[in-house]
Amino acid sequence: MAKKSMIVKAERKREKVRRAALLGKKAKMGVRAYNCCNQCGRTRSYFRFFGLCRMCLREHARRGEIPGLTKSSW
Repeated sequence: MAKKSMIVKAERKREKVRRAALLGKKAKMGVRAYNCCNQCGRTRSYFRFFGLCRMCLREHARRGEIPGLTKSSW
């Protein structure tokens, strides 16, 4: 049961960070500034060069929407 509450808390925090990023709010303290995915708001596994998280980057690469980037298949 403890795992479920931790997941809910993490989801709430992620949603709060995403909303703040969408509204363009500045973090209360400098160290709390997060790099977020431009599409889904995810803070982890973020690629600065593309501005996307790994899941969104993979999806765009699969569709061929990012020039010069292809999803490997082996």
